[in-house]
Amino acid sequence: MMNRTQQILLVVLVAQIVLSAVVLWPRAATGGVGPLFPGLQSEDIVALTITDDKGETLELRQVTGEWILPEAGDYPAQAEDITSLLEKIGALTTQRLVTRTDASHKRLKVAADDFLRRVELEAGDDVVRTFYLGSSPSYGTSHIRVDGQAETYLANDLSQWDLNAGPSSWVDITYLNVPQDEVSRVVVENANGTVEFVKDDQGNWALGDLVVPEQLDVTAINTTVSRATSVTMLRPLGREELPSYGLDNPSAVVTLHKEDETITVLVGAHDAEDNSYVVKASTLPYYVAVGSYSVQPLVENARQDYLQIPPTPTPAQ
Repeated sequence: MMNRTQQILLVVLVAQIVLSAVVLWPRAATGGVGPLFPGLQSEDIVALTITDDKGETLELRQVTGEWILPEAGDYPAQAEDITSLLEKIGALTTQRLVTRTDASHKRLKVAADDFLRRVELEAGDDVVRTFYLGSSPSYGTSHIRVDGQAETYLANDLSQWDLNAGPSSWVDITYLNVPQDEVSRVVVENANGTVEFVKDDQGNWALGDLVVPEQLDVTAINTTVSRATSVTMLRPLGREELPSYGLDNPSAVVTLHKEDETITVLVGAHDAEDNSYVVKASTLPYYVAVGSYSVQPLVENARQDYLQIPPTPTPAQ
């Protein structure tokens, strides 16, 4: 049997559990349910700045009706993704109140100095409203708190993944895409020499200086031509060329010959921090960072990498 001390401790424990449930259980806010941002319409928002829990910050801004990334030389963003996000934000309400206590903010990851996402919204009248998005207690919900208010609510259909601070989440990551049927010749120059690829009458790629009895490594050739004509980026860098991009002494120069146009693609310096290269196409105003894997054959391959290695003769017995 429990002694009196144990009984008292049990009562205290039960009281604490009940108190926590009362404080933290989602419930309708007193005073009526309304929008989380009264008077703010999603179409009024002209800019949003997202900061994640690692300190990365991204600004998205609408200029003359188009969404851009100002810090990446006004690189165009995908408007439909931003519009969808703003509609979710505009639909947020105070229906599911979680807590009114400041002490809960850190635990719920909605504190000013401890959050998963901080989002600043700028409306057409230059009004800035800030909110913090925190932990997710269940699928499809997240804790949310408006800056300057103690109340924390549950947001439906909004998570930290909807608010990535990485540029690649908001742009078309295809930087260059030249249909191969429009290209007749590809020339790749790097530290290992110059290699020319030409297309035969059947549309197959081959070395321009192939000699008998050399045999082609068709897979290697097709891979290189594919990487030369279709470039996928990690992130946009902007319109301004910086010395650190290394394009004065590029790691590779790729020339795509079309019937009525020649496109030059420069592969610049390697960034060891994220294992990327800077890339710039002559037909586009932007510089971008591209994963090393995407440009590896352009930077490293030599002519012999496109030939099959003849089998080693079996010694006579």
